[in-house]
Amino acid sequence: MTELLPWLRDMRHWRGRLLAGALLMLLTVLSAIGLLALSGWFITATGVTALLWAAGQKVFFDIYVPGSGIRFFALSRTVARYAERVFNHNTVLGLLADLRVRHFSALAKLDGATLGRLRAAQWLNRLTADIDALDTLYLRLLAPPAVALLAIVLVCGLVALFHPMLALTLLLVLLALLLLVTAGMATAGLRLSANRVEQLDGLRVQCIEQLQGLAELSAAGSLAMHQQALLSRSQQLLTEQLSLQGRVVLFQTLGLFGVLGASLLGLFAGVFAYQQGLLSGPLMVMIALALMGLNEAFSVLPAAFAQWGATTAAAARLNQQVAIVGRLPRAIAPLPVPAVMVLSWKAVNVAYAGISQLKLNIAAGKRLAVIGPSGCGKSTLAALAARLIDPDSGEVCVADIALTALDLDAWRSKVAYLTQETELLHGSIADNLLLGQPDASDDRMWWALEMVDLADTVEGTANGLNTWVGETGKQLSGGEGRRLALARVLLRNAPLVILDEPYSGLDLATRERIKPRIDAWLQGRTVLLLGHSEQALPKADHLISWRDI
Repeated sequence: MTELLPWLRDMRHWRGRLLAGALLMLLTVLSAIGLLALSGWFITATGVTALLWAAGQKVFFDIYVPGSGIRFFALSRTVARYAERVFNHNTVLGLLADLRVRHFSALAKLDGATLGRLRAAQWLNRLTADIDALDTLYLRLLAPPAVALLAIVLVCGLVALFHPMLALTLLLVLLALLLLVTAGMATAGLRLSANRVEQLDGLRVQCIEQLQGLAELSAAGSLAMHQQALLSRSQQLLTEQLSLQGRVVLFQTLGLFGVLGASLLGLFAGVFAYQQGLLSGPLMVMIALALMGLNEAFSVLPAAFAQWGATTAAAARLNQQVAIVGRLPRAIAPLPVPAVMVLSWKAVNVAYAGISQLKLNIAAGKRLAVIGPSGCGKSTLAALAARLIDPDSGEVCVADIALTALDLDAWRSKVAYLTQETELLHGSIADNLLLGQPDASDDRMWWALEMVDLADTVEGTANGLNTWVGETGKQLSGGEGRRLALARVLLRNAPLVILDEPYSGLDLATRERIKPRIDAWLQGRTVLLLGHSEQALPKADHLISWRDI
């Protein structure tokens, strides 16, 4: 239960809408109970009246008031149900969106080493499936039992007007039944429900990795084996889901028979009270049917509480994520970022990259090119400069001030970094460009595309800047995706520029066309260039081979 407390606190900001949604749920249940109870009273009263008329007694019976009540309850049940579904789902979707944005913002502040503790597919699962699992917290685990409890109290209060002792007995019986179908179901399905979260996590990770490595698996002849493992995991998940569903059906049956038992108890007690002249025949039937109407509230509870284990497991995993502290400490009293971009690496050691006692300097407004083979540590050098990671020992400084003494966000705002891998979001061309400069105008974006010789290509599409690039930019060629990422860097207009293999994937003709434009844009900036050869980079003031560092 403690796993859910942080999320319950988060829901306080939405308490007005959550309360309104719960009231709509209560109105739906009470309308169903009222419809059944009043219909029973009306039919019984009509029958009694007919018998009295047949016996020669003249009695007055108003059919319009109860008839209007029946129509009211029928209409209010339909309207309340529709309004509740629309309103509550809108509320929950807004709540989940808020949670997802906050968690993504927290993840975005973590360094690469911390994010590397889990696979990308697992982080994705936290942001999607685990947060989605929390929609049950209100819609299934909080509001329905609260509505059922209020319905029990109100129905028993109605019975108490005519038979207080019966009302007390029914209250105790129904509360015990409520405990059985909620806590009992939660306990019975806890392990299976919690396992489902783990199984789904593993299944999603396995699916994503198989899709990402489809070409390699096919080439190695291992695709069939991996597909079989995926099918086995899917079958195991299906088996556990069927087992959990069987328990849900069992507790739904217990709940139904419990409500029917309470209704029979009310009926027998009503018959006894009728014989003593304490109740009329129509009231006796009304009480029994009102109790039967409680099944409207009870029927949804077992399926809801079957999700208890999954919800608490997802909440526990998200709590662990929230508690993760990145390895990049924030300066308590940060210094302002110097205006002069003199960058230096002073006796830097990074064990996992094999970097030892690295010493390097870039003068302000100069360009340094570092040439070396893949895997030698060039990208680590760039990550140190952007302060995506910190060295194990030594310092990276700007104007002799350690980067750790600066405000992290302020420093990164001064850096334009093109990574070795082309990183594109599943959005439009404009969406990807605006990551470089969120307030960039359309004219500015077209300028950046022109700089990388991509403007004509984009202009030739039906949607222009709104053209969808697809997941990881798969709608673009490798060269087009690389140039789009480079255009994003140009929009950033930062004093420190880091370009890691900037022309990767570009044909020679395209490279030669855009080189002069990039060289002109780099004038006056401090630039770190990384690549396999000098020919694959813009012009540099100094060229260093990695083996000479």
